[in-house]
Amino acid sequence: MGREIDFAAERGRMVDRLVRGGYIHNPRVREAFLAVPRESFLVPEERAEAYRDTPLSIGHNQTISAPSMIAIMLEEALLQRGERILEIGTGSGYHAALLSSLVGPRNVISIERVEALAERARSNLASVGFGEVTVVVGDGSLGYPDRAPYDCIMATAGAPQIPDPWAAQLSSRGRILAPIGPRHGQVLVIATKRADGGLDAREGTPCAFVPLVGSQAWPD
Repeated sequence: MGREIDFAAERGRMVDRLVRGGYIHNPRVREAFLAVPRESFLVPEERAEAYRDTPLSIGHNQTISAPSMIAIMLEEALLQRGERILEIGTGSGYHAALLSSLVGPRNVISIERVEALAERARSNLASVGFGEVTVVVGDGSLGYPDRAPYDCIMATAGAPQIPDPWAAQLSSRGRILAPIGPRHGQVLVIATKRADGGLDAREGTPCAFVPLVGSQAWPD
């Protein structure tokens, strides 16, 4: 029989590595990573690897992102308690849980195109106290106008460009964080809405996410 893993200790060590590596600066981001058990969002055969800094398979040709990449995005987002967030690509729900820790679960809406993943994410989120997150099934490239406007839209899948519906669903001075570029290898783009409705965009770190499939993104 293999030894039982002390996930809480592993989580603490991972967060320390992210801090030492310069990925986490904001104390609120650090507290969010400490509060959310990554192992609860993994399939059983991947749980032993929960606190490695690497993407892991969650089935359906999708992955859970590396913690360092998520930390980069959360640091760039500068999220405040009470802001309304739209996440594009729920996956297993881990990123939505981190967002919930930062803004409150009632303020997080997450959209996932694979129904089986959406159902699993709802269960995962409820199991760790974030059951008030709204998870919907649909085409993330179209956003989710029913709950707009959003203070921040964050994509966890790569798109060829920022879809027009996302910008239209932002609040005044809202921002978008999304991997933009080819199907295999993108750059993190941080775009802020201007008073005239346009976007001021800058490029952040290179990254590699699964492609965003949708009518305003990549074909299936």
